[in-house]
Parts: sequence; C-alpha cells; structure tokens
Amino acid sequence: MRQPCEEELKEQVREFWNRLSCDTQVASSPKFSLDYFEEIESFRYLDQPFIHAFAQFTRYHSKRVVEVGFGAGTDFIQWLRAGSRAWGIDLTQEALENLTRRIQAYGLPAPEQIMVADAEQLPFESNFFDLGYSFGVLHHSPDTEKAIAELVRVVRPGGEIKIMLYNRRSVYVFNQWIKFGLLHGKPWQSLASILWHHVESVGTKGYTRKELVTMFSKLPLEEFSVHTEITSADYLSASAMPPLNRIYRMCLRLAGYSRAWQLSHYVKRPNSIQDATSAKLPMRAQQEISFSGNRFGFFHCISATKRAVPNVTH
Repeated sequence: MRQPCEEELKEQVREFWNRLSCDTQVASSPKFSLDYFEEIESFRYLDQPFIHAFAQFTRYHSKRVVEVGFGAGTDFIQWLRAGSRAWGIDLTQEALENLTRRIQAYGLPAPEQIMVADAEQLPFESNFFDLGYSFGVLHHSPDTEKAIAELVRVVRPGGEIKIMLYNRRSVYVFNQWIKFGLLHGKPWQSLASILWHHVESVGTKGYTRKELVTMFSKLPLEEFSVHTEITSADYLSASAMPPLNRIYRMCLRLAGYSRAWQLSHYVKRPNSIQDATSAKLPMRAQQEISFSGNRFGFFHCISATKRAVPNVTH
C-alpha cells in the first residue's frame, strides 16, 4: 500500500481535525453557545488538570505569546484572561470558528491575531515572542521536527517554549497495541505503527525520552526539561477488562513519580569549577536535561529556554 506524501498526509490530518476540534465531542449543548464552551472547558481541565501548572498562564501577563494549534481554543482563552498579548494559528477553519465564537461568547479582549496557517511554516518574524506554546499538536504534523524548529525560530533569545508531545512507550499506547496489534493477530506491529494508524489523525507520532534529547539538542535551547504526565488514557486503559487494567495501574505505581528537583537549583558551584568541568564536556552534556514525572505516562510536557546568541566582536 502506497504511503501518502507529506502534503497528502497533511490534508488528511486537516480533514480529521476539521470534522471535530479537540474535546468538542464532549459537549451536548448547542454548538457555539456559552454552555457548549463551558462543557468543553470543564472537561479539559478535569481530564488534564496539570495543564495550568505546565502553561502557567498568569506568568505571561502583557507578554507576547503564540499558540500553535489552538483547536477549540480552551487554552488560548486562558492567555486572554491572563492579559497576554496572544497570537495563534491552527490548521483548520473549524478551530478558527470555535475560537472566534468563544472569544465573543465570553466577551474577552481581542487577540493580536488568530488565523489558519501551517505549523511547519509559521507566518511570523523570527525572535519575536516571549513564549511559544503548543499542547498536543506538533506530533500530528508530517514534519514534526520542522514544526518544532519553526516554533523555536519565532521565539526571542531568552524566551521560552512549552510543548506537549506523546510518549510512545506509555501504558496507553501499549494498550492500543494489544487492541489493534495483538488481538488482531498482528503482534509484529510496532508501537510507532499503532500510533500512526490508530491514534487520532493518521500519522500521529510519539517519542521516547532519548529521542526527545536527540531532537531538541539540535536546537538553540537550554534549561531543557521533560515532565511526563500520567493521563486518564493511561489510568483507565482496558477498563472493560479489570484484570488487565489492574496490571496497568500496578505498572504505573512501580514506575513511580519523580520530581524535577536538582542540587544545582539550590547550590551553585564555584565558577572556576564549573568552567573547568564544562570545558571537558561536549555541548549536549553541558546542557542540564531534567526528566521527571512517570515514564509510562502518555504526555511529555517539554519546557526549554531559547539560548541567547553570544555577541561576536572582531
């Protein structure tokens, strides 16, 4: 079977999300009514309560924020409520309609700009935003690395990026492998293939921690951290088969939950020692990489700061 080219794949992704923006399936009230939007927001932060801690919306009051892939706009309106100067793009007209109507329904301040655009070709100048944010979107783009590089490009040196990408080695993806691989007599299917063909839009990807390090180390970033969150999709996997669900929950408990605390956050080593040590290390090792959370969770919540370009004098 012929695999679609990137443009064909992107069109299939657009068609999928144009039928239903993220979380809109939970709303039973008339579309675009205030109750419709309230139901979507209530569900999102019940289902993913860690978003507020990750995004830290109120820290970006008066700052320039761009959200790539705003979907139904649930996170985007938090930027407006927080007083951010907010820009946003999405691949679909359906998302733009949802967000436009949502802003009107709540009487929120107008954003700087919202539009239909491609994450792989952002229509913004370089080094402009204080924060580039994208939650659960860029793993759907055919060229995820290019989309991430674009988000980094438009953020100013010293600015931040916050991205959520799926974890391929999660309980949820493993359960999808049992459902669509093992139980269909195709145990040879990889977790990557299961994600690509059976999780949301075609072409969905997920990443291991090692792959994230490899991918992000190519970019001008520092203070790179990954916090992997357990989701309802992990915890409730195989709920119709209680024995299997109990095994999953046991695996999540055994994996444990690690914090991001590091000694260097509290005790600064003398510059002379730091400089001497750093000189012996390759560039990647010089950058502190922090992993926390539960390694079997579905959501990698990634934060980093764009490295300042050093002044070069001749």
